[in-house]
Amino acid sequence: MKAIYRYTVAFLAILAIQPAAHRLEAQQRRTPTRVILFIGDGVGIAYWTAALFAADALSVQKLPVVGLVDTRSTSYITDSAAGATAYATGVRTYNGAIGVGPDSLPRKTVLEIARERGLATGLVATSSITHATPASFAAHVASRAEEFEIASQMARQEITVLLGGGRRFFDPAQRPDGQDLLGQMLRSYTYVTSPDSLLPVAKRGPARLLGLFAEQGMPKAMGRSPSLADMTLAALAVLTRNPEGFFLMVEGSQPDWRGHENAPLQEVIDEMLDFDQAIGAAIEYQRGRPETLIVVVADHETGGLAIQPDSTGMITGGYTTNSHTGEMVPLFAGGPGAERFAGILTSSRVGELLIEAVKR
Repeated sequence: MKAIYRYTVAFLAILAIQPAAHRLEAQQRRTPTRVILFIGDGVGIAYWTAALFAADALSVQKLPVVGLVDTRSTSYITDSAAGATAYATGVRTYNGAIGVGPDSLPRKTVLEIARERGLATGLVATSSITHATPASFAAHVASRAEEFEIASQMARQEITVLLGGGRRFFDPAQRPDGQDLLGQMLRSYTYVTSPDSLLPVAKRGPARLLGLFAEQGMPKAMGRSPSLADMTLAALAVLTRNPEGFFLMVEGSQPDWRGHENAPLQEVIDEMLDFDQAIGAAIEYQRGRPETLIVVVADHETGGLAIQPDSTGMITGGYTTNSHTGEMVPLFAGGPGAERFAGILTSSRVGELLIEAVKR
């Protein structure tokens, strides 16, 4: 336990000690017009520790603000639906809830508020785009299991960019109601199914971009195409054309899945490096656009992962559960207003701050 504690303290120290005080001062004087939220599903401190030990340096280290998030839902241990709904609406709710409060009534999301204010909007995930995390920003249902209804609501939301898996939920041949959501969306979206064509199509500047690259969830990181970084770059290419700004949520969905599987640590590292590369793409985008706020967080920790000592010098880890845990998760931020995300926050407070950011 002492070794794990030392790893954790060292990890936070590496991230917190950054020669960035002057950048923070300048950022505090600016107002964000572009907000990029990264959610690493299931990503606790040990996940980032494993990635850091494997790569020696991470893109996320370039974000100068570090905090911790208390992820509790109305239960001590949240699920992805309640966790994402808290980030999307600023409201703590019950496990399984998608865009609704503890009374099961709809709550307006940060994505919906951004759209109402004339901003472009985007959702990117390596799961089905109708899965709990992306769904919580664009749908309102009592249960995360209602993915066909979530798809119906997403199709009506006029979201600028939708990229991920989940084709079956939009396909009339696979929907119980036979509704042709794909056909409806093709009236206003440019639709991409080939990973190779994603970036070329995005750079041509379509008004709206839809990419569904799997029937349900996308493959594991090592076999995944497009990568999360590619999808992030494609989304940014489209969203940046809106002069009013945008809100983009990018989920690294599958660290959580590897945690539930108690997968070999290398598979966790692969997912984390894929996630970190997407963050790196956003940080590079931010360099020439100082009004961009980037926030990186997790909805909860999965698996109770801990890095363990090993006499061979290999990075090894062990799990305490195949479910979620209640430990706090790390938050990283950079850009105008990033300092507001420092300290220990609840997930619903993070949601409130995101809503305030798009309202400015």
